[in-house]
Amino acid sequence: MRLKDRVKPYLEYCEYRKELNKKTLKAYRIDLRQFFDFIADGEPDKERIEKYITELHKTYKQKTVKRKIASIKAYYNYLEEEEIIEDNPFRKIKVKFKEVITLPRIIPREEIEQLLNYMYGCLGKDSGRMERYQLRDVAVVEVFFATGARVYEISNIREDSVNLHSGLVRIMGKGGRERYIQIGNSSILAILKKYYEENETAIKKSGFFFVNSRGDRYTEQSIRLMLKKYTKLAGIDRNITPHMFRHSFATYLIEEGVDVSCVQQILGHSSIRTTQIYIHIAAKKQAEILKEMHPRNSMNVAGVA
Repeated sequence: MRLKDRVKPYLEYCEYRKELNKKTLKAYRIDLRQFFDFIADGEPDKERIEKYITELHKTYKQKTVKRKIASIKAYYNYLEEEEIIEDNPFRKIKVKFKEVITLPRIIPREEIEQLLNYMYGCLGKDSGRMERYQLRDVAVVEVFFATGARVYEISNIREDSVNLHSGLVRIMGKGGRERYIQIGNSSILAILKKYYEENETAIKKSGFFFVNSRGDRYTEQSIRLMLKKYTKLAGIDRNITPHMFRHSFATYLIEEGVDVSCVQQILGHSSIRTTQIYIHIAAKKQAEILKEMHPRNSMNVAGVA
């Protein structure tokens, strides 16, 4: 059996044994198909792999190249561990990347406040089904900023994962890893309770905490569209995405002095290096504060002539 014909059982191994999510599996499938299309019927030896990596660098940005190479290396490691191959060509290939720090986009605090105020202002103006949907949407946005969870994590929160009395929420993250996040704000808990009371029948039937108009899971795409709609209605020009709440959550916690390792645990990052990107943003904000608001600016000192 050719190596490319073993991709299907490998992806099944990733799905059922490693419990990788659908998004990761899709990326693996695309990356491996692209690799074997380039190799064609030739032998995937060191020389051909080196040529492929060069072509990747010509076509894609560094972050994408890094991911695609990682996908192929993971596959070859699997083949080696299963004793399907004896010689792993990736052990002879050294790939180095220049670390480029891209600061995540965050939402200014005043815009989060503006959005929430608009959404809360919509409550009580309608009745019945429309009121239930509005309660749900406010609850979703509040949970975004309260937990820093990813959109697919929030979409997949189960009914039994939310304790409305203690405020403890169980989040299922990447690779099936679970973490618990405490919601301590009484206003957020109040909107969650009200939403639950109005939608309890549909929630219990579906098993998901956030449900759509058909009583099914409130999907990631529907959440994105909802956020886009309310952002526009609130008069905010910025294109706010669900993931920007995650970035904002982490950045503002660090600005408030929360230890980065604590933020790492809350976000569910496997490596603290991933979380440390938010330190750069907090430091940038600190520099702006010191430049604009330091008391030395208002002192009447002669200085150097």
